[in-house]
Amino acid sequence: MTTDETIAALDRGEVRVAEPDGDDWRVNAGVQAAILDYFRIRPMEPIELGPFAYHDKIPLKTNYEALGVRVVPPAVARYGAYLSPGVILMPSYVNIGAWVGPNTMVDTWATVGSGAQIGAGVHLAGGVGIGGVLEPAGARPVIVEDGAFLGSRCIVVEGVRIGAGAVLAPNVTLTASVPIIDVTGAEPVEYRGYVPPRSVVVPGTRPKEFPAGSYDLSCALIIGRRSESTDLKTSLNDALREHGIGSG
Repeated sequence: MTTDETIAALDRGEVRVAEPDGDDWRVNAGVQAAILDYFRIRPMEPIELGPFAYHDKIPLKTNYEALGVRVVPPAVARYGAYLSPGVILMPSYVNIGAWVGPNTMVDTWATVGSGAQIGAGVHLAGGVGIGGVLEPAGARPVIVEDGAFLGSRCIVVEGVRIGAGAVLAPNVTLTASVPIIDVTGAEPVEYRGYVPPRSVVVPGTRPKEFPAGSYDLSCALIIGRRSESTDLKTSLNDALREHGIGSG
């Protein structure tokens, strides 16, 4: 496919930056390269939609009624992002190459970065920041699997994968290097760049020694597993309160 054909296929959901492959995900480096090439070849041009005016290289997504997507002004999705039927965009932003699954809520001021893969029935609460990853070609984008809840102001970047049904408390920040420590057993179990399915995750710190002294660095703590009963509830509060923590 040409670059234009690839971006059109992305917009229709016919190709993806990354897709499930058994228990893992496979990155489509050629699709990432096409997005980067699209930025290079597109000219700057004015875009006017009602009272809103823009000047950019990438057109905005349109035809939401036919797509079965609810979009609350002034939410913005770029052409080349795919939004499945039942998606709700509160005033938020979805970048090119992103894929958002059915019945997912992108809440107020949440951002879905370029190439990010967001599953079905996910809730990205207010101010969640999902980072974009397009290069180097073959780099894994941020992946949030089906049914995950991300609390307000969570930040997930650098290709981190959030397993299905996981619950992140507000203000959890995850990068490829932030330790994610399961503290539910007799000994800690550490992950990097991956939250196992159904984990309940809260912000944490752990001490580290430096020449100038001991200082606490950020980490994330897995404090439990989401119970079956919370699958029947829509509130992030319910999942967290089962472990003695409110969502804020």
